[in-house]
Amino acid sequence: MRRLIKSLLVGLASEIHECGDGTEALSAYNCQRPDFVLMDIQMKVMDGITATRRIREADPTARIIIVSDYDQPDLQEAADKAGACGYVIKENLSDLIRMLKNCGR
Repeated sequence: MRRLIKSLLVGLASEIHECGDGTEALSAYNCQRPDFVLMDIQMKVMDGITATRRIREADPTARIIIVSDYDQPDLQEAADKAGACGYVIKENLSDLIRMLKNCGR
């Protein structure tokens, strides 16, 4: 899935950094301050909703899009409350490019 997402981002991102869980994502965000974060929900150590909330607490301007297998309204609502600016189902990755363009500061 990561390779597929990276192939979609060719030409949109000059650098792409990958993390294996929410704790790594939080640490990487604090060190690198990327333009966007693409966050999964289900991860070891720290889930994506928690990581999203913590990143947004540290930087209210962070732009985070959840990319998930789960098409569930309660998870979409939790992502929104955590501060995500978008939610994309992995089977609809074509929506990701549109969201990246619309998820402005």
